[in-house]
Amino acid sequence: MNEQGDDRVIRVSDLMGPEVHTIDGLATAAEAMAAMKQLQISSLVVNRRDDDDELGIVTVSDLAREVITRDRAPDRVNVYEIMTKPALTVRSGMLARYAVRLLVRFGVSR
Repeated sequence: MNEQGDDRVIRVSDLMGPEVHTIDGLATAAEAMAAMKQLQISSLVVNRRDDDDELGIVTVSDLAREVITRDRAPDRVNVYEIMTKPALTVRSGMLARYAVRLLVRFGVSR
């Protein structure tokens, strides 16, 4: 039993959305913005270039900070230039409480 007297086990998979939306690193910031707007999401996973590469992530905050506030042309900035890489990932079978601890430790908000 946990501290609240509840014996339910909550795993990351219980909290995950049904889809992961991705984008290629060579896509432009404009394409990323359009995809996020259309899908009504605030981040996209950036695909690996090859098997030895790692996943990245680009967020609305990245776009605002690196493109909009710096007055850069969104159609001339590639996603790979502004993404965070490697993206912090957790297994879907991990207990949610451990995943939360990890995210807090690294200051991750999504």
